[in-house]
Amino acid sequence: MALIIPVIFIAVFTFSAIKKVNIYESFTDGITEAFKFTVSLLPCLAAVFMMCELFERSGLSDLLTKWLSPVFGLLGIPEELTKLVLIKPFSGSGSLAYLSRIIEAYGADSYVARCACVCFGSSETVFYISAVYFAGLKVKKLALPIVCVLVATLVSTILACLICRIM
Repeated sequence: MALIIPVIFIAVFTFSAIKKVNIYESFTDGITEAFKFTVSLLPCLAAVFMMCELFERSGLSDLLTKWLSPVFGLLGIPEELTKLVLIKPFSGSGSLAYLSRIIEAYGADSYVARCACVCFGSSETVFYISAVYFAGLKVKKLALPIVCVLVATLVSTILACLICRIM
């Protein structure tokens, strides 16, 4: 495994030399484009981070947790995971902190902790990823893709809890 990166580097370097590509110029051009792209993402990422903070500080997170816990319970998702399921699409670090609290409270081998770990691993920070990918593509119509991903996340959470219950 330690040789994979050096082998890839040598292979790319050799291929570039055979094709007579100016490696340094290509490298600096790539860095220039990546820097421009990164700078163009900053407003989108700032908006996502501010919305995450507003969601938590406004009390909307706690209110939604209270309302959705019974619904999630009917879907087979332990009610203790409601806040994790709500936070994960917005914030990876926030959901990781909440996952740690669940493991501390219920123990690593408990059903709730197993469900929390599988749900955490089988979902993504939807709004952060959307900001990064769609800002780079200049896509304006985000509602349908985001709804599809959120529905897929809910389905994967339900299935994850079902699998954890069976196993």
